[in-house]
Amino acid sequence: MHDYGGPGRSTAFAAAAMCATSHPLAALTALDLLRQGGNAVDAAVGGALVLGFCEPMMCGLGGDVFAMIRDPATGSIAGLNGSGRAPAALDAAMLRDQGMSAVPVDSVHSVTVPGAIDAFDRLVRRHGRLDLGTVLQPAIRHAERGVPVCHRSALDWAAFAPRLQGAGREHYLQAGAPYAAGSIFASPAQAEALRLIARDGRDAFYGGEIMQDMVDTLRAAGGCHVAEDFATTAASDTDVLRLGYRGHDLVELPPNGQGATALLLANILRRFDLSRLDPDGAERVHIEAEATRLAYGARDRFIGDPDADPDHARQMLSEETADRLAGQIDPRRAGSRGPAAVEAVHRDTVYICVVDEDRLAVSLIYSTFWPFGSGLASRRFGISLQNRGAGFSLVPGHVNELKGGRRPLHTLIPGFMEQPGQYAMPFGVMGGPYQATGHAHFLSNLVDYGMDLQQAIDAPRSFLDPADGRLVLERGFSDRVAARLAEMGHDVTRAPVGMGGAQAIRIDLAANLLAGASDPRKDGMALGY
Repeated sequence: MHDYGGPGRSTAFAAAAMCATSHPLAALTALDLLRQGGNAVDAAVGGALVLGFCEPMMCGLGGDVFAMIRDPATGSIAGLNGSGRAPAALDAAMLRDQGMSAVPVDSVHSVTVPGAIDAFDRLVRRHGRLDLGTVLQPAIRHAERGVPVCHRSALDWAAFAPRLQGAGREHYLQAGAPYAAGSIFASPAQAEALRLIARDGRDAFYGGEIMQDMVDTLRAAGGCHVAEDFATTAASDTDVLRLGYRGHDLVELPPNGQGATALLLANILRRFDLSRLDPDGAERVHIEAEATRLAYGARDRFIGDPDADPDHARQMLSEETADRLAGQIDPRRAGSRGPAAVEAVHRDTVYICVVDEDRLAVSLIYSTFWPFGSGLASRRFGISLQNRGAGFSLVPGHVNELKGGRRPLHTLIPGFMEQPGQYAMPFGVMGGPYQATGHAHFLSNLVDYGMDLQQAIDAPRSFLDPADGRLVLERGFSDRVAARLAEMGHDVTRAPVGMGGAQAIRIDLAANLLAGASDPRKDGMALGY
């Protein structure tokens, strides 16, 4: 429970419906759509689209989406993979022949076809109550009139504006400079694109003027994208993966996302009695860091497009694998770092969850991979083009090797936790590569330490970064803990700002009550009625 003698916030409650996300305008949009007769799916899609203008460096029409939907009648959870594919004419051999060992994050070859609009269309058509045109209206208004830039977005804008190139600079800078806190960001060009989609549906994005604008921009930059790459884009329905953790279930999506990584990490942690350790102490941080090192190493070996190897996650999720990896952890000493992955790691994203009066629950995550994606934007409509293809491997024969028409390893993972008959909870943790560790950390905070939702989100975070092997600590950890971790063999550094963000809504199935929490590391909120 929140200590009302100091700063912070408490867990929010609502009886009817709730949204938790990283910006207040998106939360308000979601609730407005519910009041217009929409359900949680309509609200989540509408709120996510608004986030594209509240946090345009993190997500947008040129990005990807993953989602899970819980049916209150059956308790079943359905998954949707709305990630895009590499253009058909591109493959790793072409880039290797050019002397590349990785796909550059600012290269046109990093741009995979955006999957978000097809995913949004499919979600609303199959599961919503409203039509896509209605769901798009709030985003159209905000794009046209503009959104005041919040402090966190201004920090990100200043940090990552140098990544913008070409038309990206025209559409996402203000007189050549990053947008400052309190300034107004508007995108009438994207408002025009959204109006075309509202009128003609998803085909307006994957064909016609919008598609041609993106293809012309990509071809001018040296890409091999063609109209057919866009015409064949389609989100995929998928089953979910589930792990029992001390009487609670962690539910994730399968590859090409890294949900299996979160499950493996939790399965390793399940083999340690974490509840006996200080939640903010060096011993717990160390075990979580070592589990991260091992689980992410497995991810980089096994996860890629499931169409290339539909069974490649099975070995990762076996009890034998968890036993073997847990056995490699020395509780007193850091293990040796494995080879660093050369493919790019994700930087940040946005997340939204919504529960409506019927208790339909949605967990949705939306991203352009790196801030401002590739840095490229389509010239006419200003659509920021993601660089998710930088997550491919160029190693011959690798499960995640770049091939035309394949989906890359994806870091995006919406989550669910539940305990049959007790509660169900959509949740998400942002923070780029931290996401899988964040899921396991949040789960452990709730289950092993009995924290409430807001406490579990507020608690300090650490992350063993697979990119460089450093153990990154937020400022909530004491210098004494940092020194002890260094003694254990970790290369310790401090995070300049908080790691990512998180949101969650817990449905108390017995009391029929909603409890929500939102991360102070972002500017959002849990809002309900």
